[in-house]
Amino acid sequence: MKRLSKAVYPTADYPETILQIGEGNFMRGFINWQIQKLNDHTDFKGRAVVVPPRKGSVSALNEQDGLYTICIQGFHEQKEINERMIIQSISRGISTYTDYEGFLQVAENPDLRFVFSNTTEAGLVFREEDRFEDRPQTSFPGKLTAFLYHRFKAFSGDDQKGLIILPCELVEKNGDRLKEYVINMACKWNLPSSFLTWIKEDNVFCNTLVDRIVPGFSKEAAEAVHKEEGYMDELLVMAEYYHLFVIEAPAFVQRELPFQEAGLNVLFVKDISPYRMRKVRILNGAHTAMVPIALLSGLETVKEAVDDDLIGPFIRSMLDEEVLPSLGLPYKETSLYTQAVWDRFCNPFVKHQLMDIALNGVSKFQTRILPSMLDYVELTKQLPMKLVFALSSLIYFYGKCANLLKDDEYVMTWMKKAWEEEHHSYLSVVERILSNQQLWGMNLLSVQGLSHAVADQLTFIHEHGMRAAVHQMLHHQYENQGEKA
Repeated sequence: MKRLSKAVYPTADYPETILQIGEGNFMRGFINWQIQKLNDHTDFKGRAVVVPPRKGSVSALNEQDGLYTICIQGFHEQKEINERMIIQSISRGISTYTDYEGFLQVAENPDLRFVFSNTTEAGLVFREEDRFEDRPQTSFPGKLTAFLYHRFKAFSGDDQKGLIILPCELVEKNGDRLKEYVINMACKWNLPSSFLTWIKEDNVFCNTLVDRIVPGFSKEAAEAVHKEEGYMDELLVMAEYYHLFVIEAPAFVQRELPFQEAGLNVLFVKDISPYRMRKVRILNGAHTAMVPIALLSGLETVKEAVDDDLIGPFIRSMLDEEVLPSLGLPYKETSLYTQAVWDRFCNPFVKHQLMDIALNGVSKFQTRILPSMLDYVELTKQLPMKLVFALSSLIYFYGKCANLLKDDEYVMTWMKKAWEEEHHSYLSVVERILSNQQLWGMNLLSVQGLSHAVADQLTFIHEHGMRAAVHQMLHHQYENQGEKA
């Protein structure tokens, strides 16, 4: 049986107008799908060169000539949706670890206009150790700075060769932050001031918000495609019907990316903040909170978690009682959004693996849950004990299941060292972990009562198991529930 490729499915040879940093399920189920829609329904006509942000193979992508199948399943206006299409908006993949010069050569392409990225929250960071002469630089901002400088030199600083850059990482003001990191990296490397001016004046860094549940590969769907369409597809990706892309950008960006003409749910706005807060803290916060709790309870998917008679009610009450009150947004609006999110979690067609969400769990907690916890403390002067339990479960997960997890090497090393102190007490473990500002962006020991609450919860989880601990939190609470923060 043939594998999906141009030999099986001939495609249009559109120019490479996009550099895409990130080859994972989300980008292929969200950005590349939208680019395909642009190509099909507007005069956009462009494709993406895809670059993994870390060491990763692009052999499967290139063997399939950038082609893959997307299966969209869900409900829209009370009707069942079951769509399947072949995405042709990727031209090829390049690894900076095996072909760094090929990566830089993309910068010499006069047709290049856009950069999309998703390197997760852990990827959008500034790393002092990155050097200009590295092949490649470790961080995404380091790679992007080197790439932009190569383009600057290739076109002699032409002000018409700047790029529109749309980072899709779930980080607040992601475009502003990425621009800051690129400028700081350029300064650190002593690159010419004319390059800094070009970055600031001739490139546009857009703040964005992305929203779509993309479970990724489905063996069942791949087998159905194999049987019905006659080709094998190792890169098939599942996605829900719902999608939302919010972009904070100058007006000309909307003209160059006519998403709405393609019938896509894309909003160009002046201020992305309320959209981001609502989505990150509710949808992504719920995902991140449920991962360690559900996995340690023997569950595998988001739907299994929300359907569970303990974990589902716990996560929902966490949202209703602790997250929504901390937002400072209209309650009716956030309540309706929460119900819509819950309906999406319950989509019977979407099998979203919890282990896929577990990637870089600490940085995700910092951006998705910690702000709700701190705002709740500020508002009520009490600890939000369900959010605290999410933190306790995460710490327990890193201590007991480190062999299953993928995270930054520093995070994994620090967690391992902290857990080596377990023979002293859970409190010493907790204090070591919570005091690390690099993990959380602050010293969490400054939150009154937090370390003791987490230590108590860890003790209960250890002695009674995760499900008993969830039952205790849901039905009886802990004795320190009312402790003032």
